Amino acid sequence: MTTLRVTSDLRRELILIAAKRCFARHGFAGTTTKSVAAAASISEGLLFKHFPSKAALYAEILAEECEADPAMVELLDLEPSTKTLVVLVRGLVWHFLHIANVPGQEDAQRLRLMVGSHLDDGEFARLLYQKIGALIRPLFTASLARAVETGDASRVSGEPFNLFWLAHHSVMMTGLSRLPTTPCLPYGDLGALERQTCEFVLRGIGLNEAAIAQHMVGDLPIAMARPATTESV
Repeated sequence: MTTLRVTSDLRRELILIAAKRCFARHGFAGTTTKSVAAAASISEGLLFKHFPSKAALYAEILAEECEADPAMVELLDLEPSTKTLVVLVRGLVWHFLHIANVPGQEDAQRLRLMVGSHLDDGEFARLLYQKIGALIRPLFTASLARAVETGDASRVSGEPFNLFWLAHHSVMMTGLSRLPTTPCLPYGDLGALERQTCEFVLRGIGLNEAAIAQHMVGDLPIAMARPATTESV
C-alpha cells in the first residue's frame, strides 16, 4: 500500500485550519500549541517545525484574514495617488474608532491582545507588523511619492513608511481610549472625532490643506467602511 506523503505546504495549511478552529472556540488565551497539534493530528514537535509559537500561529491567521478581506483587496487594487492615500487613512481611522461599536467584541479582544504584546515580549506585535507592513508599504509609499510629485504634499524627512506606522499607532491608541464602557477621554461626537483624526494624520504625513479639503469629501467605499481585522490597516 502506498502512503500519501503530505507536503510541507499542505501540512502548514492543515495546521492553520486546525488552529483557526481552536482559536474560534477557545480564544487566544484558551488555546495551546498542544491542543492545536492534537486538532491537526500531529505531534507538538512537528507543529513547532512550521510555527515556533502560538503567537506566530495567530499572527499568520490574522495576516491571511487581512489579505483575503474585501476591503484590503479593494484598497490594494487602487492606483497610487493622493486620493488613494486619503482613502487608506480614512479606512484606518474608521476601523480603529469604530472597534468599540462592533458587536461580539472579537476585534476589541484582538486590539487588547496587540497592546498586551507591546507590554510583554512583543513577539505577536512584531510578527503582525512585519506581515501588514509588507502588504501596505508599496501602496502607501508610492501614493505618498505621487502626492509629493503633484504638489499635494510636502516631503517629510526620514523613512517614508515610518509615517504610516506613526499614523497607525496614533489612531490605534485613540481607538483604545474608546474601548472601556466609559471612554478614557471625552472626545465627544464620533463623527467629528473621525474627521479631526483624519485631518490630523493627513497633515502629519505632509498633505496640504487644499488636498485634504478636496479628498475628504463623500463617503468611504462600502467595503472600506466596515469592521475588518484589527491590525489590518
